[in-house]
Amino acid sequence: MEAAQATDGPRPTAQSADRPRTGEAAHVLDNPARAALTGPHAHLAERHGRILRYPMDVTPWLALSDEPDADDWADLAALAGPGAEVPLLGFRGRVPDDWEITFRIEGVQFVDDGLSTAPEPEAVRLGPDDVPEILDLVARTRPGPFLSRTIELGTYLGIRRGGALVAMAGERLHPPGWTEISAVCTDPAFRGEGLATRLILAVAHGIRERGETPFLHTGAGNTDAIRLYESLGFRLRRTTAFMAARVPERLPEGRTALPVS
Repeated sequence: MEAAQATDGPRPTAQSADRPRTGEAAHVLDNPARAALTGPHAHLAERHGRILRYPMDVTPWLALSDEPDADDWADLAALAGPGAEVPLLGFRGRVPDDWEITFRIEGVQFVDDGLSTAPEPEAVRLGPDDVPEILDLVARTRPGPFLSRTIELGTYLGIRRGGALVAMAGERLHPPGWTEISAVCTDPAFRGEGLATRLILAVAHGIRERGETPFLHTGAGNTDAIRLYESLGFRLRRTTAFMAARVPERLPEGRTALPVS
């Protein structure tokens, strides 16, 4: 979930979204974390059975198979550990009865459908040395998870005023041919100046320069962000969900928790 905080309002309809029909092949963006972790982000992937995840200090996204079976859920339970809360971002399937759903919010996925991208002269590229300041900005604006190594996922751009970081946007999931725009946020004291718009278009410009297509996620009730994205030239592709579930305290027979690395 990115950009402005979620607000109450009508959900976007899925009538215009591209949704797989029976017999159609799955689109790479239907399971973007798995496509990224088996593609351009494979060097970051941690694997147990068919479960893939990013390192815990990079991003909470993990990837189940398109249709997880009992063994997949058992592997995920062993990977996370008994009683652990597991993020199931973008998962639309059925969670086993003995897993407690602890959080759920409806989400939407948008794709580039005519963005007028452009570099941003005021933007600077952010790096590892900027992470403490990024984490401070994220804590104040709450655009979504940003951790100590999230910066490794792609290009992050920021705008500074008086030397202080006041706005940023960057890249997260990277399925083949696509890159997700993420961590869009602006210090409250500098909102209304169009900084988020300028950074979104600058990040999208870099993605396009690589021959890839920008996409992004947000909450379905995040009406301010949705209006902005649509005005820039993003199109609703599909609905999704952001949720978390708690691993049963007792793991399936024959399974033990994996040692924490």
